[in-house]
Amino acid sequence: MTDDHAFTRSLRLMGLAAFAAMASMRWCDAMLPALSTEFAVTPGQAAQVVAAFALSYGVMQLVYGPLGDRLGKQRLVSLAALACTLGSVASALAPSLGWLTVARALSGATAAGVVPMTMAWIGDRVPYEHRQAVLARLLGATVTGMIAGQWLGGVFADTVGWRFGFAAVAVVFGISGLALQWSLRQLAASAHEQHDPNGASFSRKVLDVLANADARRLMWVAGIEGALAFSAVAFIPSHLHAKFGLSMSVAGGIVALYGVGGLVYSRSAVWLLARMGQLPMARTGGFLMGSCWVLLAWWPDWRVAPLLCGVGGLGFYMLHNVLQTHATQVVPAVRGTAVSLFACALFLGQSVGVSLFSWVVDRWSAAVALSICGPGLMLLGVYFAARTSHPNAASPVPTPQSGGNLPPR
Repeated sequence: MTDDHAFTRSLRLMGLAAFAAMASMRWCDAMLPALSTEFAVTPGQAAQVVAAFALSYGVMQLVYGPLGDRLGKQRLVSLAALACTLGSVASALAPSLGWLTVARALSGATAAGVVPMTMAWIGDRVPYEHRQAVLARLLGATVTGMIAGQWLGGVFADTVGWRFGFAAVAVVFGISGLALQWSLRQLAASAHEQHDPNGASFSRKVLDVLANADARRLMWVAGIEGALAFSAVAFIPSHLHAKFGLSMSVAGGIVALYGVGGLVYSRSAVWLLARMGQLPMARTGGFLMGSCWVLLAWWPDWRVAPLLCGVGGLGFYMLHNVLQTHATQVVPAVRGTAVSLFACALFLGQSVGVSLFSWVVDRWSAAVALSICGPGLMLLGVYFAARTSHPNAASPVPTPQSGGNLPPR
């Protein structure tokens, strides 16, 4: 098997694990009514299973980055996927809401090692000029996983039962983890992957990243992006319900088109990059996303909302994928740590942003929150494009050969 084939096989297996990780993240969203009934609690109390996953996912980013740099990213992804299997099985067997919350926290802590380490692994294997196109392929797997999780979680809850849903996720995690372990044995741990078994300490690696001015700026941008972008999406259903009287299921279905916009981006990323380059695409993405949220806040007819959510999702991933690509290159010597800190900043920003904008929504309205997030995202795209200093940042990415399969470095 050629090295190109080995790379493609590993990327597909890690993409499967990333799909499962993102599906697991959103798996309980539509299950909350079923969990509320099962454990005789309010929906708000049942929502602690969602918060437990998100909190442990964000905190564990600080652990996986240095660990991936030390052990190897692909190996760590395989171990994390296998550990996710245990968390999903524990969720399926949970006898109480408390046990389910603990199991979901375990699932979040283990799933946290999948997507960021896959991004860092791609950074080790793919030259910078091709990297964003490959990351867009990974993005397709993660976005599809999030959409599938939001939909299938409800399907299982309404048909065979929510416990079977967690069992299904465990099967996907187990297949991807075992296949990655087998692939590693076959390849004898690819020589292309960068890892340092006797490297610097955890604190030293974090300090190495934070000592870099471009890295610090990227972390701030990621945190602000998380605060503005995720807060806007979180309150769109409430806005549509309050302003137009739409049911929450219809409003939630409209917001799901945000993910469809991400899929459109993942399929068109090579074309967009070849014609625009990274920095113009980041600016355009911020403008598209921000303008969609302002229009959505004040447009008098809800029927334009599906289009605005889809275009807003496209804009988000145009900006976010550029930031992800820079995270894989900003400090190459400790790439895993840099990518994990980027993810940690994104999730911390999301937590802080949702809390702050909840106050805005309660005091005024969701429309006001959207009106703040929109211009903020426009300015963020302009700021990042103007201040980035990477020498290859503005270079368009050439169209890859062989239908988009990029050779490893």
